[in-house]
Amino acid sequence: MTEHDSIIAFNLIAGIGFARFRQLRQFFGSASAALTASEQELASVKGIGPALAAAVATFPMEQLDEELRFVERSGVRIFTLDDPGYPQILNNIYDPPLCLYVRGELPAFGSSSVAIVGSRRMSAYGGKMARLFAEGAASAGFSVVSGLAFGVDAVAHQATLDANGITVAVLGGGLAKIHPQEHIPLAKAIVEHGGAVISEFPMRFPVSRTSFPRRNRIVAGLCANTIVIEAGLDSGAMITARLALEQNRNVFAVPGHADNPQAKGCHKLIKDGAFLAEDFSDVLSGGEYLFGAVSPMIRSASPALGSDPYADLTEDKRTLIGILQEKGEMELDGLVLETGWDAGKLFGALTELEIALIVERANGRRYSLRRKG
Repeated sequence: MTEHDSIIAFNLIAGIGFARFRQLRQFFGSASAALTASEQELASVKGIGPALAAAVATFPMEQLDEELRFVERSGVRIFTLDDPGYPQILNNIYDPPLCLYVRGELPAFGSSSVAIVGSRRMSAYGGKMARLFAEGAASAGFSVVSGLAFGVDAVAHQATLDANGITVAVLGGGLAKIHPQEHIPLAKAIVEHGGAVISEFPMRFPVSRTSFPRRNRIVAGLCANTIVIEAGLDSGAMITARLALEQNRNVFAVPGHADNPQAKGCHKLIKDGAFLAEDFSDVLSGGEYLFGAVSPMIRSASPALGSDPYADLTEDKRTLIGILQEKGEMELDGLVLETGWDAGKLFGALTELEIALIVERANGRRYSLRRKG
């Protein structure tokens, strides 16, 4: 089996993310060698364990064959992280996707692409600003990246198309599970106009609570600049902004109406040092400064947690807190291996603990319990 197909096979196995894939490939020398190793050999690799070793050793190759046939019938291409067509900018993020499923054509990413994200429950003003920034980006020759969701995402995609620009939609599920289904015509239009619809997930993978934060890291990771238009304080758009900060990218926030809850996230970003953007010319002129890797949103947050900050937390969150209490500051890789969770589940729990001001992040990839006082 080729290394290309072996990586796709690992992407089909639940519980295998970049950290564990890297462990396996380093141990066995290649993905194909790891895929043909015995259950006992696999279980000897740090962070794998017996259950995951059994899943890899007993992986049904017919599942890979079926996936590849479905991909071919659907007009989809798969780029693994070894392939020349894989966007190299994603190699600079934590937990790069093992694979990208692509329908359409990938534009150049990085300084010539911009992420536009925001509320699903946008106001008329939010829609107006999303259109303004998308049209400005298209006119300046930038490709626009967003998440195909209701609200700001959909307006940004459509406005880019209307301006004869290129846009890329990153999905929170597989390409055969476009969500929301109401945006299937929009997805088709994106491809027909020279853009792409992409996903790291297998073709039939359904959307879930943990898949959207993973989608957001790709949206932010593909672009040197992220623009946030209307976002609640605990919204997905704010997660995307945090990820952009972690990846040392520019973040721009559009000011909103003071009495609009969906503007509070943008105002928080601006207070914490994000660029204030009134139109796309601010993006064009604001690129000299890059945020540091530590999110100021986390560092400057209020410490008021109440007398029992861990009350009513889920078992998963209490598990994470216990690990950080015992081990102190840890990198994400270490937490993946310590918990045995996939990166999506772990990142979702950590993000919620950050929002709750229980966990803080340092140097982009290291997590610890938030210091009091």
